[in-house]
Amino acid sequence: MLTILGFAMIATFLVLIMMKKMSPIAALVLIPALFCVFVGKGAELGDYVIDGVSSLAPTAAMLMFAIVYFGVMIDVGLFDPIVRAILKFCKADPMRIVVGTALLAAIVSLDGDGSTTFMITVSAMYPLYKRLKMSLVVMTGVAAMANGVMNTLPWGGPTARAATALKVDATDIFVPMIPALAVGLLAVVVLAYVLGLRERRRVGTLTLDEALAREPESETVLVGAGTGTKAGAGAGAGAGKASAGSGGSRDAAAEDGESDDDFQGLDPNRSTLRPKLYWFNALLTVALLTAMIMELLPIPVLFLLGAALALTVNFPHIPDQKARIAAHAENVLNVSGMVFAAAVFTGVLTGTGMVDHMANWLVDTIPDGMGPHMGLVTGLLSLPLTYFMSNDGFYFGVLPVLAEAGQAHGVSTLEIARASIVGQPLHMSSPLVPAVYVLVGMAKVEFGDHTRFVVKWAVLTSLVILAAGILFGII
Repeated sequence: MLTILGFAMIATFLVLIMMKKMSPIAALVLIPALFCVFVGKGAELGDYVIDGVSSLAPTAAMLMFAIVYFGVMIDVGLFDPIVRAILKFCKADPMRIVVGTALLAAIVSLDGDGSTTFMITVSAMYPLYKRLKMSLVVMTGVAAMANGVMNTLPWGGPTARAATALKVDATDIFVPMIPALAVGLLAVVVLAYVLGLRERRRVGTLTLDEALAREPESETVLVGAGTGTKAGAGAGAGAGKASAGSGGSRDAAAEDGESDDDFQGLDPNRSTLRPKLYWFNALLTVALLTAMIMELLPIPVLFLLGAALALTVNFPHIPDQKARIAAHAENVLNVSGMVFAAAVFTGVLTGTGMVDHMANWLVDTIPDGMGPHMGLVTGLLSLPLTYFMSNDGFYFGVLPVLAEAGQAHGVSTLEIARASIVGQPLHMSSPLVPAVYVLVGMAKVEFGDHTRFVVKWAVLTSLVILAAGILFGII
């Protein structure tokens, strides 16, 4: 019964948000509360929620201060050189813009943090998509898939969890998987190319002058600052004229002698730039990421310290610091609120035992004849299980059971561990992943729209990685 109710709860949640009958926050709270009563454990709801909140509180704190830190870094211009290089490649061609989105997301994903990747990618690309009237779900979908492939880096999370759960070396999992993951990343780029061609056919290929001649949206988001306010608010990273680089009309562009190379996504003249502090900010970010990888301190503490130091050095005056915090407050509130709402969902799933029953049912349904192919089975199961469960739940709860079943049929633990990470392109769009709310929130995309668009392509990408792993003899 718990198995059926678990799947029913997840299905109800997904259907309601994709049909836009409920907001994600409301659905994450009310649906599990209702099913908790159905299970007959309504009196335990408070304990389940507190347990869920306690487990996700460090994640919420990390995201809050990470948004402030990287928001400040975007404001002061740390990532402008990378953004300019990508935008120089993109120009005003929808196909190049979508491919550029995949490349930028993949490059920034090297830091291992999905929230960082999405903040930088959306800040850079949002103005181009809006000005050319391109589909924003294409941007969120491509960014999520690229980040999902790169999330398998040893410091990204899933590989480390698999290594810990199965007591193997993370390097022995990741290094042999590099060819298959490279094929997966290539698949994302090819998919971006195809989707870009579709967008090019839909909106046409524009010159810079034609793009600039289009009327700005009535409410343009300051994506560089992540504020969601109108263009007059001050940071100006992609608002109004800035979203096109400089100039707001064909005449202005011609008068200033602009070329496609000047088509910027981040305003090069915004008041928050700190060019004299560029190397300080770069070294601070490198030091922060290094400390994070070396686990010198808990990640929330590192971002808390980093955000405080970045604000103090770059904006020494208290009114300026308050302005920067206020500029990013909307994203902080949206994301932290979503994380704590997700804590209700995960708390009920775990506390009632639904997750355990669902996992055991799936493992028990594996035919005996599939025993020698447990690598393939694990790879296939990683898609739905890492989508409907947290990475912790899958890697520490289900993976050891799969590994034990594989060993009974002569399948090595390392093979099972490698297969377990192939579902990450789909996992990064799971409603239980806090970073995805950063992505859809900054892009002003409904979570249901993102889900409808990305699931099929993310599944395809995951299957490509799995097929490549089998073909190369890795899995």
